[in-house]
Amino acid sequence: MERLIEEKRNDGIFLTILGFGMGNYKDSKMEKLSNKGNGNYAYIDNILEAKKMFADEIWGTLYTIAKDVKFQIEFNPAHVKAYRLVGYENRLLNKEDFNDDKKDAGEIGAGHCVTALFEIIPAGSDEKVGDVDDLIYQQRKLNKSKSILTLKLRYKAPDEDNSRLITKNLKKSDVYTTSVSDNFKQAASVAMFGMILRDSEFKADASYSKTLALAKSARGDDAFGYRQEYITIIESAQYLK
Repeated sequence: MERLIEEKRNDGIFLTILGFGMGNYKDSKMEKLSNKGNGNYAYIDNILEAKKMFADEIWGTLYTIAKDVKFQIEFNPAHVKAYRLVGYENRLLNKEDFNDDKKDAGEIGAGHCVTALFEIIPAGSDEKVGDVDDLIYQQRKLNKSKSILTLKLRYKAPDEDNSRLITKNLKKSDVYTTSVSDNFKQAASVAMFGMILRDSEFKADASYSKTLALAKSARGDDAFGYRQEYITIIESAQYLK
């Protein structure tokens, strides 16, 4: 089945998989097959989820605007001592895969927005990170730069086989701001909630109450009611716990 889906993908036919009902979830299989078909997957378990999928987000599901999307970040050691990507464990690629156009990656639909969160330790922190001896045959020399990181993004147009590259440098002034957007607070709340559910070793002092407070502060306009639904999920998990 995977080989058939890949063959059709090369012919420009993408596959999106939707499951209906409740129970007997096969998320891993749905994700694997939809990835092979450059598509998306979702479960429809109630009428509101159906409305979300077939009305509010239909074009993002049916109309792919970029395929094999990859991003690579290089943090400046002069500003960032250590970092880790939060989540996306099953999406990680080897560094040499970034420039390899034969390596399959994710797809972006019309109106879709993908958020990747990194937890960082600033260079001036006293926190110890690892215990590795200095290299004998190489010396690390830092290039002077005001940039805190460089983001590289590769993508292919739906009907192309060669990727295009976008490079963006971010300075401290671009990252450190006095105000935090509702979208950022929502994403941070979701990441915290996930670490609590998985009992992550990195959850620190995260709690349901902190996650809930952050989610409520990020509710904003919430035209489709998705953020209120997320708040209800946190409350349910808190009661079950």
